[in-house]
Amino acid sequence: MTQISVLFLCTGNICRSPTAEGVLRHKLAATGLGDRVRVDSAGTTDYHDGDSPDPRAIKQAALRGYDLRDLRARQIRSEDFHDFDLILGMDRGHMSRLDRMAPKESPARLALFLELAGTPDSGPEVPDPYYGGLPDYDHALDLIEPAVDRLIEVLKRDFL
Repeated sequence: MTQISVLFLCTGNICRSPTAEGVLRHKLAATGLGDRVRVDSAGTTDYHDGDSPDPRAIKQAALRGYDLRDLRARQIRSEDFHDFDLILGMDRGHMSRLDRMAPKESPARLALFLELAGTPDSGPEVPDPYYGGLPDYDHALDLIEPAVDRLIEVLKRDFL
């Protein structure tokens, strides 16, 4: 059985990337693909290493049926470029960081999450809700949920 690994990346790994991780895990389990895709998330910084996702992210995700409480922040590591098939940045700044960090021999495919998922109407980036309020976390979820649905289709078509 083929297994694919996906790593979501944002700045501190407490808002966007753990939300995407939680949504993808949930939707994969619902479609019976949970054992075929390994999912994780990381940040470009170590500001929040070991922390739970932001309480606002946990709250808004829970309202939609996603449980983020057990996730913990971590910084991306050099071995992630060999351990993951797809590393998906939430914005162009993350992609720039990934491009600078990636070893030349890395087999990982690096992509902007919303571009890979094919969500052109929403723009290419998931805005950072950290300095906003609950509506900003809802907006991030509004972008992440349909992108995850499309990502699952991409995974089924191209990898599984």
